[in-house]
Amino acid sequence: MSQASPPGRPLLASALGGLGLLAGMALIAESGRWLPPDPPSIAPAQGAGDLKPASHVPMHDRRPGEPARKIAEELIAPPPLDPSGIERIEPRPPLGELGLAPLPKTPMPRDWRGTLLFHPVATSSTVFEAMGRTVAISGTVDIDPDRTCTFDDTAWPCGQRARAAFNAWLRGRALKCLLPPDADRFAIAAPCALGKQDVGAWLVSNGWAMAAPTGIYGKAEVVARNARMGIFGPPQ
Repeated sequence: MSQASPPGRPLLASALGGLGLLAGMALIAESGRWLPPDPPSIAPAQGAGDLKPASHVPMHDRRPGEPARKIAEELIAPPPLDPSGIERIEPRPPLGELGLAPLPKTPMPRDWRGTLLFHPVATSSTVFEAMGRTVAISGTVDIDPDRTCTFDDTAWPCGQRARAAFNAWLRGRALKCLLPPDADRFAIAAPCALGKQDVGAWLVSNGWAMAAPTGIYGKAEVVARNARMGIFGPPQ
């Protein structure tokens, strides 16, 4: 026959089981305090073709935590112009008919060549020096620097003013003149151009030189006289 269990043993086992259950529940509750919070939900990614920049503002233009600022479109590009509000005007005509003429087609010896003369300095109204050469503009009559002109009984130093006007127009730019090979040995009269502008035509049509009797600038001098320009006008 089997022996009967002592009467106090089942109660002890039940008590121990209850204490174990309470301890397990306490451990579960305590461990929940140390678990990290749930990560924020992430929106599903859009398709590759739908990706768009979050803002037109570059990242270095924002402060941390600051929302992107939107730039007004008118600050990025100017508004389109209305063609109906644009008025086209005609270019200003030259002072004389010969003001924009090229070098005169005067017969020259075959050995004469177009020569660039840099940094010219006017010594009178139609004479300049450059690169060791002295050149007078052909087809013109020079105004001596000591000459005095009179306008309405008022005298003024028109020769000095004519030389100053020539220098101001040159501004040290290069002139292209038709010169013989040995032009550096003596002063010579030659046609010259500044870009596409005939130097003699500019001087005579603006009244800072007179046309030679056998030259081609007679009409230009008439224009200057009628307009009272340069030496033919009031003191300047």
